[in-house]
Amino acid sequence: MKNRSLTKDYLIRAEHRLAAVDLLFSRGAFADVVREAQEAVELMLKALLRTGRIEIPRIHDVGDILLENRQRFSKDVQPHLERFAEISRQMRRDRELAFYGSEDLTPSEFYKKADAERALGDARFIWEKLRPFAT
Repeated sequence: MKNRSLTKDYLIRAEHRLAAVDLLFSRGAFADVVREAQEAVELMLKALLRTGRIEIPRIHDVGDILLENRQRFSKDVQPHLERFAEISRQMRRDRELAFYGSEDLTPSEFYKKADAERALGDARFIWEKLRPFAT
């Protein structure tokens, strides 16, 4: 954990992804909104892990790690960890499906506006709580 600028970089890159998600949403690319929102959330939560000096695992859902280490995070963030973990878990389930689909599921047909709104809303919720760490 020697690279202190990496936490800020993760958050700035997540913010860029959120801007891209807005464009995807405006174009009706709802499956892509779900996928890109997941990537933004993953970056934000891994940045949070770094603030707690927790080694970043090579997995997409870090919710359980957040909960196991709640005492390492600021008092401002602690009340939101349960929701962060829930969002991380939900988005992890959709990660590959929203991108690749499957033989019985075409992402652009499966994901609807409501799915995209939920994903974007969840990502924005996390961003609002973690934005102070980006400065």
